[in-house]
Amino acid sequence: MNDIMTLKDLKIGQTAKVKQLLSIGSIRRRLQDIGLIEGTEVECLQKSPAGDPVAYLIRGAVIALRSEDSVNILIS
Repeated sequence: MNDIMTLKDLKIGQTAKVKQLLSIGSIRRRLQDIGLIEGTEVECLQKSPAGDPVAYLIRGAVIALRSEDSVNILIS
């Protein structure tokens, strides 16, 4: 069974811990600046009606991420 999951796979109400960032360049730095580093707990709060972006609770702040960014964040 494939146990590799990305942040995009989280359903509303689920929580997970960040395992690894696959993003590169300025977006990687931006994600790290908002607290997305290894071991950070993230909760999926709400999805927009169109499904993108998605609101996540990260270190006490609600952050909206696009699918193209959340697919590059591995979780466990």
